Amino acid sequence: MIQIDDAGSGSLLGGTIIGALRVETNEYIYKAIPLCYYEPKAFQEKRYIAHVVNIVQDIFEELRVDKNELIQVCRGYMFEELNKWLKSNEYNYINTQIEEPLQSIIEKTFENYAIELGLPEDFITYTKYPFHFHRILRWVFADFENRSTLCKTGWKSWAKYSNVELHRGQERVKNKDLNCLKCNGIIPCNSQASVLKFYSNRSYKIFLHNECI
Repeated sequence: MIQIDDAGSGSLLGGTIIGALRVETNEYIYKAIPLCYYEPKAFQEKRYIAHVVNIVQDIFEELRVDKNELIQVCRGYMFEELNKWLKSNEYNYINTQIEEPLQSIIEKTFENYAIELGLPEDFITYTKYPFHFHRILRWVFADFENRSTLCKTGWKSWAKYSNVELHRGQERVKNKDLNCLKCNGIIPCNSQASVLKFYSNRSYKIFLHNECI
């Protein structure tokens, strides 16, 4: 049986991981939808959904998927075009909620992918919602010139919040050490740090080393 799922479609950071697992043998292959499919024009035309078909075709070739093999496909909107392709090519598939083992595997794949893009590992480890839009926005604003290129810029939320006003200031770090959101180095407690403040869904602060501003 083949399971097919996605991870990262709801994250501002990076593309989307499409993965397939043959449950009996643990053969697992994944590929990422490139960020170019999430630029404004391509995103509006939903090219990323069409590209899922190309990805799955490649994965099926690598896994040598037989048309009689049961295929479980996530019910999500990402697979609208894939469902049409599977049906027209007479594959044995069903739409269902994908659970273990693929669910955990593909989520971990996206975490590793985000780390490869530069997101600090401890940002994922110690944050309850590591890919929450506004948390990622804080990380992006800490080095906007470089990190904005890693975002799904076709999103309406990006158009709404990417140009919010940033207020620069200085503030003493209280209570505990913090991590600079640009270099990820330690900002010691009781030291003076640069701060970027902005308001999106609520007020946020970005602490940076003075030399990182």
